Amino acid sequence: MKNLKFYKEKDGRWYVDLPQWTGSKADLEMVCGADTLLDKLSNQGSEVVCKVSEIPIENFDLLEYIRDADEWQNGAFYRIKSIFGQDFNLQVWLCDVTKFVFGYFPRRIYLGIEV
Repeated sequence: MKNLKFYKEKDGRWYVDLPQWTGSKADLEMVCGADTLLDKLSNQGSEVVCKVSEIPIENFDLLEYIRDADEWQNGAFYRIKSIFGQDFNLQVWLCDVTKFVFGYFPRRIYLGIEV
């Protein structure tokens, strides 16, 4: 399991905090549904720590791989059907930073939050 910290800046943009990332800050921005997901996970706050795993964990939500985002030559699309036991049904694009974190695009990412 990995812990990933996300933060929202005053302009409303979400970023993942990855000190070991050597690319640009823009690469770490959460967009195309990932920002909406973080708004929900943070309860409209400005920071959230997510626990992510490829192994099922009780009470974690599931991001399921849909397909590579070939049209953008970067990233993959995922779907999350529920959050905290409530229907959500959101498609999310995750960029290649996901491959940096996991080594590839996992078929399933189990997601919980640190409380």
